[in-house]
Amino acid sequence: MRMNGTAIVVAACVLAGWQSGLAQTNDIRLGNIRKDVGKFFAIDPAQVKVGGEIGRRIDVTIQTNLLVIETENQFLKPFRDKQSQRYAYVGLGKLIDAAVSFARYSKDPKVLALKDRLVKELLVTQQADGYLGTFPAGPGRLLEVFDEHEMAYNIHALVNNYRYFQDQPSLDAARKLADYIIKNFKSAVANREPELACKIDIERAFLALSEATGDARYRDYIVERESLRTWSIPPDVINEGLLRSGEGHAYTFMNNCMAQLDLYRVQPDESLLTQSQRLIAYLTRDDGLLIDGSCGKTERFTNIQDTRGEAGESCATAYLIRVADGLLQLEGKTLYGDIMERAIYNGLFAAQSPDGRSFRYYTAIDGPRKYYDRDTYCCPGNMRRTLAELPEMIYYRSADGGVLINLYTASTADVTVAGNLTVRLRQETDYPNSGKVVIKVDPSRPAEFPLKLRIPRWCESAAVSVNGQPAGGPVKPGEWSSLKRAWKAGDVVTLEMPMQTRVVRGRKLQAGKVAAMRGPVVFCFSPARQAAQYPVEKIKIDWSTLTGPVPDTTLRPDGQALEVLAWGPDRLKQVLGLCPSRPTGPANLKIRLTEFIDPTGDQTYWPINDSQAGVADELCEVSSSK
Repeated sequence: MRMNGTAIVVAACVLAGWQSGLAQTNDIRLGNIRKDVGKFFAIDPAQVKVGGEIGRRIDVTIQTNLLVIETENQFLKPFRDKQSQRYAYVGLGKLIDAAVSFARYSKDPKVLALKDRLVKELLVTQQADGYLGTFPAGPGRLLEVFDEHEMAYNIHALVNNYRYFQDQPSLDAARKLADYIIKNFKSAVANREPELACKIDIERAFLALSEATGDARYRDYIVERESLRTWSIPPDVINEGLLRSGEGHAYTFMNNCMAQLDLYRVQPDESLLTQSQRLIAYLTRDDGLLIDGSCGKTERFTNIQDTRGEAGESCATAYLIRVADGLLQLEGKTLYGDIMERAIYNGLFAAQSPDGRSFRYYTAIDGPRKYYDRDTYCCPGNMRRTLAELPEMIYYRSADGGVLINLYTASTADVTVAGNLTVRLRQETDYPNSGKVVIKVDPSRPAEFPLKLRIPRWCESAAVSVNGQPAGGPVKPGEWSSLKRAWKAGDVVTLEMPMQTRVVRGRKLQAGKVAAMRGPVVFCFSPARQAAQYPVEKIKIDWSTLTGPVPDTTLRPDGQALEVLAWGPDRLKQVLGLCPSRPTGPANLKIRLTEFIDPTGDQTYWPINDSQAGVADELCEVSSSK
């Protein structure tokens, strides 16, 4: 998108006016409906600045994707023309929602101008009766597969624009659209095939609108219509039809979980947490979680550990991160942060090209990967939205008046913990390259409050010091290190998390195989990057020789790789004779394993002779009590 000088000046002026009101709009994240419910609370992304690989991913998404995609014909024209046919879906609401979050975080005048233009052009297409979609007038509206799905994200994005930027026309349009749905849904659904109705996000959109307007009518309508209080099905129900109430469809299921968590914040009821807890148990104790932090196959939950082809749908990865974030805030268990970290550094980032321009529909763990062929539709939209929300998942306020650090990455944050007390936190770290994190704590005045640090389950031993002195008592993996003391400007916390390479045992279809990890990062094999082009099936790795990391900047500026020796086919013939499964001579082939984000990576799991070799995946076979 190009802007002339006048547009840039206007955008900058609008931005300056908006920034002046930041201090009065803390904790307005979409979904934080009740600030006094839960253990932790997200902070305004405008108070956070992110560096490291997380910050780089955010920046390249803005610069090489958001600001360069063609919006007029791909996104806006279908809303102007209203000539869509069955199964047509654009995802303009998702794009606007991402632009809103990116604008709030980055304060970039170009992003702000893009957001404002998209909202303005969308609102122009709203019809007198409130309809704001892409289908032609007639009885087909609300009957078409994705019509309500499209409108739900429009409502959500417009409400978010109101919350973050106080844009009243956005809220008015969202309300008008919701009224259209309420008025017409009952008569339309009588003629609709239930299994052909995609209504993902309608629950969350109406709950958000209810909170923003103070009108309980929207909440009460959607809770009753979708039986939100009583929704309860197993996550692993396999449905071979299309989309029916989230049965087996991972994205729909986790959206419904998020809707129940949103409702819990308004009307706390422990039963509303059950489905999300059930999901986490399925993933961590029943093999539903894949090693890269994603889940599912062909959009559905599965626990057979099928890692080839259409595994790890991007929408499912995005919503798993959201569910874990929601549960972390409400229940405060470190397991949720561990899941977020694994999914972000592997599944999420591998679903995006290293330069930020392209996204994937699926990300195979084993086998070739390919990028999606368009900028519209669900997965690109949800990828942008999730990347835009990452600044909100690093730091949190805690209910006991303190601060929590969940994700480790170079960053700064200004957190208002109580009254006029603001704490500036600065992380200095090259994580996930190493496990050393230096945290500078600068409260606006000397004060006592707790600072909590998540100790990942992958870290067998961690050490915490304050101003060079050991602090916090014994530090155990999978727990919080809580430092409650009188803090003053200039205090420095050092977190040391020794980061060793490890070989992780596979499960189910991956039994008898292992994968390499270091810290939260999974490593894979790229035949295209090897000097010797041996077929993978003819290579046998000697895992006792695994070393690293070594610098590898082919994927990211501070990237790393592991190295390991293997027996190539020639050496196997020499040393094995008639017993090729048990080589005894020295391995002669050096193999480089690159980070899971490698677009050319096509093998993560490797066969191994000893089924007991390696270690268990720390996120599986574990108690979810912490």
